[in-house]
Amino acid sequence: FVGNSTYLDDHGPPPQKVLPFPSQVVYNRVGKCGSRTVVLLLRILSEKHGFNLVTSDIHNKTRLTKNEQMELIKNISTAEQPYLFTRHVHFLNFSRFGGDQPVYINIIRDPVNRFLSNYFFRRFGDWRGEQNHMIRTPSMRQEERYLDINVCILENYPECSNPRLFYIIPYFCGQHPRCREPGEWALERAKLNVNENFLLVGILEELEDVLLLLERFLPHYFKDVLSIYKNPEHRKLGNLTVTVKKTVPSPEAIQILYQRMRYEYEFYYYVKEQFHLLKRKFGLKTHTRKPRPRPEFFIPSPLETEEPIDDEEEDDEKWLEDIYKR
Repeated sequence: FVGNSTYLDDHGPPPQKVLPFPSQVVYNRVGKCGSRTVVLLLRILSEKHGFNLVTSDIHNKTRLTKNEQMELIKNISTAEQPYLFTRHVHFLNFSRFGGDQPVYINIIRDPVNRFLSNYFFRRFGDWRGEQNHMIRTPSMRQEERYLDINVCILENYPECSNPRLFYIIPYFCGQHPRCREPGEWALERAKLNVNENFLLVGILEELEDVLLLLERFLPHYFKDVLSIYKNPEHRKLGNLTVTVKKTVPSPEAIQILYQRMRYEYEFYYYVKEQFHLLKRKFGLKTHTRKPRPRPEFFIPSPLETEEPIDDEEEDDEKWLEDIYKR
């Protein structure tokens, strides 16, 4: 024992918290694309793996003023790392405001199916409670609540026509005003952001494969996610978020929607193709039946996942680092 000796003299500085790579993840979740299922999983995973899950109570403000963007980016950037921030918000460019660009992840689904899910959810909620929809849209008039989906589409109500139908692309295009205008500019910018800023954009129709890849790319956040997801207890919780009273529009109405959403479909098929390339790279097979005419409406896809094959193994860490360096 030496007089005046301190802990630091004997042991050196206390060990610094070793952060996983990456330690900043943003899931700017698209509405009605399975995000409540994923957030349920994230709550369990954050407890299990000790990362900071930062959520937001704001569900209906996806477009922000410049000051709001700066404020939100500042709040996210100062969160304790490793963090995963999630909110319904269009893509935010952190580097534009001098912040470190986090890694983005997201999930999308067939655009017409997403629209229909939203249409009926706004009116009738889900299995979590009979009055759920009344709380969610209390000011909706009865005639609007019970508005026939075919009438809405064929008679061109605002809810069933553009720009309201141009919904998925702005989540990837960003906060620029032109991101809300259905057209090539927003579509191309969205594709560019997917390539440059998103680690993974998955397809809800193949959710188990999305979870497998998230576990592979972001183990600190998603390790064991698939076994939690497949657990019967968790499945019961997931079923509470299924939209009720959904009906199928007429073929004529669907064709009109498809025309109105052609940019959304171009984006959806682009993302789907990228996702399938990524699956192949990691040995996950996509089972293709006879090609069906696009779009593939109302044909439920089984969640098809096979064990990875070993013949195309590559250094995952190097590949991940390359993604972040792009």
